[in-house]
Amino acid sequence: MASAQTALELKDIHKSFGDLKVLKGVSLTANDGDVISILGSSGSGKSTLLRCINLLENPSQGQILVGQEELQLKPGKDGNLIAANRKQLEQMRSRIGFVFQSFNLWPHKTILENIIEAPVQVLKQPKAEAIARAEQLLEKVGLADKRNAYPDNLSGGQKQRVAIARTLAMDPQVLLFDEPTSALDPELVNEVLAVMKGLADEGRTMLIVTHEMRFARDVSSQVVFLHEGQIEEMGPPEQMFNNPKSQRVQDFMSSHR
Repeated sequence: MASAQTALELKDIHKSFGDLKVLKGVSLTANDGDVISILGSSGSGKSTLLRCINLLENPSQGQILVGQEELQLKPGKDGNLIAANRKQLEQMRSRIGFVFQSFNLWPHKTILENIIEAPVQVLKQPKAEAIARAEQLLEKVGLADKRNAYPDNLSGGQKQRVAIARTLAMDPQVLLFDEPTSALDPELVNEVLAVMKGLADEGRTMLIVTHEMRFARDVSSQVVFLHEGQIEEMGPPEQMFNNPKSQRVQDFMSSHR
């Protein structure tokens, strides 16, 4: 069997906000088809790590590779790393899909317009092709009937499913999910998790910051536990949920049963 290709590699990522060190040397590799859930207490650096991957936050040091390509970085004025090549950053960002906690949909555009915007503007896809793909994706997330609706007419769960469809329209190599269900009412969480589980089953490469323990256990190939900006422990879900080596992970898991 051919060995899995590396989809994303983080090497020794550090991030400080002033004197506060949020990430203290995180290294992580996701191969094609990996689903990596990132767990940890509030303030452990989970969301910051995700945001450093596509420079929504500028890391203080470290290396980021998407596939075999390293993101070219240089020190900025404040000492944090910034993109050395704007064009390369934009090109790499189009390969990394990011699903936010707060949907980030354009309120003045219809659902269909939200989804086709980036493929047409960034990938220069013909509009008819982008629309056909958007309709397929809306079907996939169970919202084909909402193509002409506006975000304000949708529930939080529906908005998040649209946000996922919009991310998929760019056909990214890696999907990043930052607490995608934490802003949702409890009864809407499962409809979003079901879409994400479907993506995992398709073999999509995903990094997911989540509090949904059962979901993390069911869909992950690897679970990473962050504590105070470092990886405390990582391993397959069976190990991390049933038999973690670290006392801190044991305590966390038992308090989230």
